Amino acid sequence: PINAGLGERIGIPVISYAATDPDLSDRHAYPAFYRTVPSDNIASIAIVKLFIRFNWTLCIIIHQNDAYGSGGAKALTEAFINNNLVVADMLVFDVATRRMRDNLKNILTSSSTRLVVLWAESTYTSLILQNALESDVLGPHFTWILSSTISLNSFNETFHQKLIGVLSVEPIIANVVHAPINTTLLNAAYNIWKQYEPETFPDSTKVDYYALFAYDATWLLIQALQRLCSKVTNNSFSCLSFINSSSCFDRYFLNSNSFFDTINHMRFLGVSGPIQFNINTTDRINGSYYFVQNIQSSSNRLNFIPVLKYSEQDNWQEYSEVNKIIWPGNSSILPTGRAKLDGVKLHIGVIESVPFTMISTIRNEFGQNTTKLIGYVPDLIELLQNKMKFIPNIELIPSNQTYASLVQLIEDHVYDIIIGDVTITATRRGKINFSNSIFNNSLHIIMRKTSDINFDLFAFMKPLSFKLWLLILGVIIFASILFCLFERENIDPYKEKSIIYLCAMSIWYVFGNLVGYGVDSFHAETPGGRLLTAGLYILCLVLVASYTANLASELTISKSKNVISGINDIKNGKILFNRIGILVGTASEDYYLREISGGNRNYYPLKSRQEMYNSLLNNIIDVSFHDAGVAEYITNNIYCDLTLIGEGFDQGAFGILIPKQWLYDQDLDVNILSLKELGNLDTLRRKWFQVKKCSDSSETPR
Repeated sequence: PINAGLGERIGIPVISYAATDPDLSDRHAYPAFYRTVPSDNIASIAIVKLFIRFNWTLCIIIHQNDAYGSGGAKALTEAFINNNLVVADMLVFDVATRRMRDNLKNILTSSSTRLVVLWAESTYTSLILQNALESDVLGPHFTWILSSTISLNSFNETFHQKLIGVLSVEPIIANVVHAPINTTLLNAAYNIWKQYEPETFPDSTKVDYYALFAYDATWLLIQALQRLCSKVTNNSFSCLSFINSSSCFDRYFLNSNSFFDTINHMRFLGVSGPIQFNINTTDRINGSYYFVQNIQSSSNRLNFIPVLKYSEQDNWQEYSEVNKIIWPGNSSILPTGRAKLDGVKLHIGVIESVPFTMISTIRNEFGQNTTKLIGYVPDLIELLQNKMKFIPNIELIPSNQTYASLVQLIEDHVYDIIIGDVTITATRRGKINFSNSIFNNSLHIIMRKTSDINFDLFAFMKPLSFKLWLLILGVIIFASILFCLFERENIDPYKEKSIIYLCAMSIWYVFGNLVGYGVDSFHAETPGGRLLTAGLYILCLVLVASYTANLASELTISKSKNVISGINDIKNGKILFNRIGILVGTASEDYYLREISGGNRNYYPLKSRQEMYNSLLNNIIDVSFHDAGVAEYITNNIYCDLTLIGEGFDQGAFGILIPKQWLYDQDLDVNILSLKELGNLDTLRRKWFQVKKCSDSSETPR
């Protein structure tokens, strides 16, 4: 900025080959400034496009605290925001103390991103990388992108593996991306160099690109002056004349306006690519190119190998088919840029719940009994461990913990994660986070099995009690005796018959009238007989009506296999609310309060699943709500006298409980989705849930 201001004051252009500060692009602030090197604004756009190419969205920026570092960090931040990318944190390297202002290790390891963009000059870059190596925040877990290359010889060989995978983004000349350059001019310059200073001339492939930017800056001045002088026709003054020349700082170039106008309209092919400017910006037009170099190991040495090239027209492309990117950890797999669980120790809490997590006792080689966790969850942890390479410390959560209290355990950092049959709900997600679904779930109604219908030859007698049948028999006998006494002398055909015969006919008469059939062979003639007959008719009406009603009820109940057919019957009140068992602190309780009782806790509270099973079998409750997977396993393998009724309801999913803003949430979700796509979760479900030990003929004990 100082030189640019001086050039404006005396009316001559200042052309830079190395100043990349984005503020210098403002033509109104710096009317005398030009540059042949691309500005940091263009470099920032190139880095943003690199992130887009690799699907990265988040990074940490480290910059030195001077104009170069602050300007680059500002340009990069603005480019990220404009492209919906996120800068997670900004760290500063103090050039005065040559130290980081912040604790590099603490900030990087606690961040959710593993991408670091370092914007610093080569000298400071080496110091920052040495700090990063000592803090163990380079490879294989972190990917660093540098704004300048450095010498790799200063690093101890023990750190070489951690440096592999580092990237650098730097400006280059046009021919690297197969764009045209002025090879004639370049070869002529090389020949002059070799002629006059052969001892300093390197191989042409090792000439620094900034030297070529400097050459084009010089050639631009030469070409502009040549054109200017060819246009000046006033012989009284030289084309290079200054006015007020008595003092250096009071001088002013006489043909300043013409000189600037000449530069703004010049267009030629330089040794770094096409050179062109206009009056709106200090940056060259359509002449910015970059490449990405990758630190790789070859012949036991570290080298920067070009792997990608960039132009404003073609975006990022492979540098060559041979040079492939080697990522941190000597990996060929593109890093996600997010924190990964590789090598991380995880304190995992699991819930004892058949068949998700069960305790199995096995005998070891020394004859001692040891316990081992088996089930869906231990198998899932093993699959995730094989893919993600974390170090698990699995602990069984005490059985007195409710499902609702598990959320607090995560909030209090008692466990890193908790895995079990825990339903994802809005209330729980408001306090903690969940992973992607590990098990699709719904609620089912569970109740006792009803007995199979048995054929009973005396079932017709069940509508009336045994005492009532005895009473009816007594009535028939007593009424028969009375009828015989009343009508014996009045039945002409049977007067001469024996007393036994007369008693039998009396019983027949009473029975016929009692069942409503009547007797045609004789009738009551005496007042007593007729009164007795009337009483039998009345008793007949009462008995037949009562018998018919009770028989219909018995038949209906015997043919009804279950009292209810689904959740709608419970909503309609077919089961008394205090006969519905609900496990306290679960998603089942939330559903009951929300959908059935309107917040009224009028159910029978259950503290554990074992209490649920016992209460159903002991007829303390009639029904309860149970998670589908566990309920299916329980009714098919353990409690054969329990059954599931109707279709599932309140569809949901089980997820892994994780803290809010957990560093490894994306890594966990990606690997769970991978297990789903590979069919591993379906295999686990078949292994642990689609088994059946109960026979179809199991009956409820009486």
